[in-house]
Amino acid sequence: MLQRTGDRLDPLDRQIIGCLTRDARATYAVIGDEVGLSAPAVKRRVDRLLAEGVIRGFTALVDPEVLGWTTEAYVEVYWKGIPSPSELRRALEKVPEIVDACSVTGSADALVHILAADIPHLEEAIERLRQQPNVQQTRSEVVLSRLIDRGRP
Repeated sequence: MLQRTGDRLDPLDRQIIGCLTRDARATYAVIGDEVGLSAPAVKRRVDRLLAEGVIRGFTALVDPEVLGWTTEAYVEVYWKGIPSPSELRRALEKVPEIVDACSVTGSADALVHILAADIPHLEEAIERLRQQPNVQQTRSEVVLSRLIDRGRP
């Protein structure tokens, strides 16, 4: 099982992960040039990082504005009873407009980030969220402007 402390990552692994975080489409040769390894050595390390679950996959980051999804909100979800994280996940992943969801401390059970085309679309998504079994109530905050967006790998 993978140790989550990062003890198993050496400085070269961390550099490779940094390269892939900046550009997941970078070739092994380009990464190798940056970190001082051959392309086959980089490939072996990336394969190992994938096998160990350090790298969980590669994805495309799509600009929500290009999709026309420029309205966003953070919604606190309050559950009837005490839900497990897997129970929350099953209910929340049924709403495609939810782009991020976390279980949280405090009075809410989950905090979700919703992207939508406009306020009516946002309202529709929140209503579908409210219709999920065991959702007692929601509390929404609409984003006016994004001040900092550092992104996360």
